[in-house]
Amino acid sequence: MNEPFEPSRPEARITPRLVDALYTEAMVLADEARAYFDDVGKGERLLLEPFARVGFACESLKVTTRVMHIVAWLLTQRAIETGELHQVDGRRPERRLGHATTSEPQVIEQMPPAAQRLIHASSDLYARLQRLDEGQLDDEPVQSPARALMGRLERDLIWNRGA
Repeated sequence: MNEPFEPSRPEARITPRLVDALYTEAMVLADEARAYFDDVGKGERLLLEPFARVGFACESLKVTTRVMHIVAWLLTQRAIETGELHQVDGRRPERRLGHATTSEPQVIEQMPPAAQRLIHASSDLYARLQRLDEGQLDDEPVQSPARALMGRLERDLIWNRGA
């Protein structure tokens, strides 16, 4: 019996540069979400039907929850890279990406365009990190102390160059 062909997936390696880029993206998204839901979104919410207003409030909480799980996970990855946490500790359940509830398409389509964009952006970023997080569970060897030191040196060099 022939097995279906599955193209090999490129392994997602979590590097300091990747963590920094994702962290920047998450913080920009967090700031955009805060600005929208605290300011502009309040006015747009008032124009919605009562049921859609409830959905709007729920979606704003979902966006916030996703972003907070994302930031927490990225900070954990930074702690692993800097040696504050051991790689093995990063695989413990409490160090994994937290669960975030998905949004219902029929609720999203009732939202204003700016809210839809934020919902989709947070869902997309969360899904990307979820794939990275799940990739860490594969039977990868634990990073050697020498590689951890190289990661910390690379991170320090990048940070010092940008300052």
